[in-house]
Amino acid sequence: MTKDEAVRLLKECRVKIDDIDCQLVELLNRRTRIVEDIGRAKEAAGLPVYEPNREEDVYRNVFAHNQGPLNAEALRRIYERVIDEMRSLQKMRLANKSGSDA
Repeated sequence: MTKDEAVRLLKECRVKIDDIDCQLVELLNRRTRIVEDIGRAKEAAGLPVYEPNREEDVYRNVFAHNQGPLNAEALRRIYERVIDEMRSLQKMRLANKSGSDA
């Protein structure tokens, strides 16, 4: 591969990455809106925000659909972060609601 070909390939790959990143943001926001619905349902049902068994279900689902090259440990770390942010969002929402009810 020549230097010019390598530079062109880098540019093409970066455009693809930027497009995928936009899709990921859209998907994460879709997931977040559903998590907000879940938070409202949990609140109405008097259920806790944190459900470790459900988290394990999420991991099992993700691992079952993984075709690589990411391994299960990498996916777990990524999803731990995603789930942590979603849980924080639910807790903030509850705290803000409690604060506005006072």
